[in-house]
Amino acid sequence: QVRLVESGGGLVQPGGSLRLSCVASGIRINIFTMSWFRQAPGNERELVALTTAGGIANYLDSVQGRFTISRDNAKNTVYLQMNNLKPEDTAVYYCDAEWNRNIYRGQGTQVTVSS
Repeated sequence: QVRLVESGGGLVQPGGSLRLSCVASGIRINIFTMSWFRQAPGNERELVALTTAGGIANYLDSVQGRFTISRDNAKNTVYLQMNNLKPEDTAVYYCDAEWNRNIYRGQGTQVTVSS
């Protein structure tokens, strides 16, 4: 059974930082494109960042320069380092794994940016 478990969310003040983790089981992420999505209330789900199996990273324009996605294939884990957080970053953040039309998704972790 494939599971993706996110952690690291929470409440942070504007300008603060959080590091999200996504631990995978049941798959080996080294061949997967790993992504972070987010969804705020009333909004559509949007792609925040992804890292390909070859190590190429792409970012949503609004988080470029503030967020960094990374992966540790040995630990079967992908991370999202989020710096200089803004209230508009508030959302549930989800981890996705995709390979050969197989897509797996985690249950999400809440990130709230508020003073």
